[in-house]
Amino acid sequence: MTVESAAETGWTEDGFLGGRLSIRQPRTGYRAGVDAVMLAASLSVKAGERVLEAGLGVGVASLCLASRVPGVLMTGIEIQPDLAEAARANAVRNGISGLEVMVGDLRARMKDWAGQGLLPGIFDHVFSNPPYFDHESHALPPDGGKAVAHAMAAGGLEGWVRFCSVMARPGGGVTFVHRSEALPELLGEMSKLLGGIEVFPLWPREGAPAGRILVRGLRGSRAPFRLHGGLVLHGEGNSFTPLAEAVLRAGAALPFS
Repeated sequence: MTVESAAETGWTEDGFLGGRLSIRQPRTGYRAGVDAVMLAASLSVKAGERVLEAGLGVGVASLCLASRVPGVLMTGIEIQPDLAEAARANAVRNGISGLEVMVGDLRARMKDWAGQGLLPGIFDHVFSNPPYFDHESHALPPDGGKAVAHAMAAGGLEGWVRFCSVMARPGGGVTFVHRSEALPELLGEMSKLLGGIEVFPLWPREGAPAGRILVRGLRGSRAPFRLHGGLVLHGEGNSFTPLAEAVLRAGAALPFS
């Protein structure tokens, strides 16, 4: 599909990792950006490991990870069928194999997922960019698909964390990217099921409060909590700092291990 034909159908084709990935995504729905790339860059995985993304969208985070670590066995769950289909097409468009896309609601019963071959405790790492807001305290976007991606029912983060934690194997990692304001709730839910929790802030610029956070925990770990120095995204003139540029343009990994 050309850029012109994509525009005619309400979709765009956008470059990620300095143009190494060409991603088709909705023009007016939820659109992946810096958060998805940083989430993928935060994962320390090896070829042959099994990785699950909860809330796949059009596949940006998973495809960024697969581009950096060829041979990773990827599974993605997405509730919106059109986005799931776009993720499949994006994998093919970019020559990335090994991404299995499943359509469904992660709030479904575990036995329903097992019926589709998705079993708990089998993934080396589970990661997610969950909806950032709740329906009660924030106005929803008029676009229905964007609303699903941006907001969840009040208290929904508990179920999201539980699902991701249960899917990880003993010793496996669970990583989220979220708004910094959500850190207390996220830590509270993760500490019920995970240990060795680490936080990596993403600072928009020097001296500014963190806007986003990366949070990781390990299934069954007893390691102490760790707060990293994080990454400053922008320098003078609003240009990206060298490390942020390396992550966003060259597909480098973040120092979050």
